[in-house]
Amino acid sequence: MEEAGVTASRIWGKRHGNRAAAMVDYKKLRQVLFGNVVHVFSYDWKKAYFRFHDPFSDLAFALEMGKGGARSIQMAVQGHVVKYLLFTRKGKDSLRDISKQEQERALAMVLADILWASGAAQKATICLVSEDTYVVSTPDYCGDNFTERLQLFEFLEKEAAEKFIYDHLQCFKGEGSHGVILFLYSLIFSRTFERLQKDLGVTTTHLLQPHAGGFLCRQAVLNMILTGRASPNVFNGCEKGKSWEILHGVLARSDIGYLQWGKDASEDDRLSQVGSRLKTPKLPVWLCSINGHHSILFCTNRQLLSDWKMERLFDLYFYSGQPSQDKPVHLTIDTHSHHWERDQQEDRHGSGRRFSPVEMVIRTKWREATINWNGTVPFF
Repeated sequence: MEEAGVTASRIWGKRHGNRAAAMVDYKKLRQVLFGNVVHVFSYDWKKAYFRFHDPFSDLAFALEMGKGGARSIQMAVQGHVVKYLLFTRKGKDSLRDISKQEQERALAMVLADILWASGAAQKATICLVSEDTYVVSTPDYCGDNFTERLQLFEFLEKEAAEKFIYDHLQCFKGEGSHGVILFLYSLIFSRTFERLQKDLGVTTTHLLQPHAGGFLCRQAVLNMILTGRASPNVFNGCEKGKSWEILHGVLARSDIGYLQWGKDASEDDRLSQVGSRLKTPKLPVWLCSINGHHSILFCTNRQLLSDWKMERLFDLYFYSGQPSQDKPVHLTIDTHSHHWERDQQEDRHGSGRRFSPVEMVIRTKWREATINWNGTVPFF
């Protein structure tokens, strides 16, 4: 049966050399997200969208972060924004001298780039909300008055997807737009249910997990944004699990990396340790998970990871997304400090010196590093 919204999207597609995607399988979408068709997104998720801080400010490059599980998606997208502004955009390398128009261009380019990668560089599917409802609630499906109004637009060229997102950017950055959910839906449809099933394997059945009345993203969602594949683990390649099942990890280096540290994590569990492919990305930008909270570390020197001499003494910048942060924290990393100097420094703080979790996550990449906070009080 031909729905009005699908007809409209097909007309749009013909004019632009693209085509509308197939009808939405709402139950399958719920299953891949929640593992059932009963759950719906919590208030924090519905409220989340992509919004920059003020242009021409110390945080002109930065997205404002919401609460709850949507925040990890916003921060993963933030990593791509930093990559674009520092290493892809031509003519400028300042993260402060950014206009509103440049912010919008960056967001459109980044969202399209992520969706294109998740579509295996073959297609991108973009979800928007129409005024028409295409399915009604039934005893085995509870509607949310949002998902049932999805229109899907499929693009076979990345440039066309970029233009479409830019032209409809308010659907992702407007208050009340459900922008983060729309992006997550677009990510899933770009990847396709079939590819997702192969990515996840037998150990992970869905992408979100319940937490404190809401839902958190599993690692597969973050890996899909970082690498284009919904790998459920952070180690390199594939490993055998305890029951000899095949566990899927990261297959190749990506532009943006990933670091994690938790006070309760065990260093003896090799399957929970981040592999070299995520620790050493192509560009010096990392999404970090620190005690389950996500943030961004980055270096403005493109050569940091391609010239070993650059890793002796270098600067990193840290963005936590907390409302209290009004500029990125400037850290100086020294990987060749003399051990006796480090011992003396630790003695001055007493044998029970407590290192900041930010320092601990940096040391998962540079094990012997000493970190200078350049006047900022270390975060704990």
